[in-house]
Amino acid sequence: MELKEYLPIIIDAARDAGIEILEVYNSDDFNVEKKGDDSPLTKADRLAHEVIVKKLEEHTDFPILSEEGKDIPYEERKDWEYFWMVDPLDGTKEFIKQNGEFTVNIALIHKNEPILGVVYAPVLDKLYFGGKDLGAYMGENMDPQHKLELIENETDTVRIVASRSHLNDETANYIEKFDNAQTVSMGSSLKFMLIADSEADIYPRFAPTMEWDTAAAHAVLKGLDLEVINMEDDKPLRYNKENLLNPHFLVKR
Repeated sequence: MELKEYLPIIIDAARDAGIEILEVYNSDDFNVEKKGDDSPLTKADRLAHEVIVKKLEEHTDFPILSEEGKDIPYEERKDWEYFWMVDPLDGTKEFIKQNGEFTVNIALIHKNEPILGVVYAPVLDKLYFGGKDLGAYMGENMDPQHKLELIENETDTVRIVASRSHLNDETANYIEKFDNAQTVSMGSSLKFMLIADSEADIYPRFAPTMEWDTAAAHAVLKGLDLEVINMEDDKPLRYNKENLLNPHFLVKR
């Protein structure tokens, strides 16, 4: 299959996962319990994971590395040429706060590089997808109407993405380096999509993230010829490391 032929599969998987999440999110007992193995968050995460895995296993032969299945030994996965990296529900705090800023993330990784991805926000009904040499889109169609194009910021203000849930001293110090900076807040992988939507210019991240938090959005940004850069070596983030924790990173357009 050509790369773009996988897009309908992962778009359907993300939307199906969104349906499962919304059933829990909109249920009458959402506020009854927010902790424990039977919490709404846990239910939504598990149901979304099951739907995505079923779809991917039915239509593709690639192995799957999901936040829900993260215990696959490195010795088993280190030689994977292609695999799916999945975060069934990204944005735990946003889900619990019920502000809608959480996402379903699915990415195809090839030799440690994200080459295809979909980011879906079920409450907002926003679907982003794209990949290396494919462009980036918001919607469901690969046509000019839905294609994302970076629009130049013609103001003197630098718009910097800062996490609503994870703002720390390092991020604050970074922002202070700019004479005229405006912070833009968003939850989950939607922070990356602020860059894709030309609503922000820089996204510095000085707080912990895992590979499944960034892979799908990274793939979408690649469709815009943008990279998520490791601040330690100034190279694009790599995936399927032995330790799945990301280093601090920067996105700049």
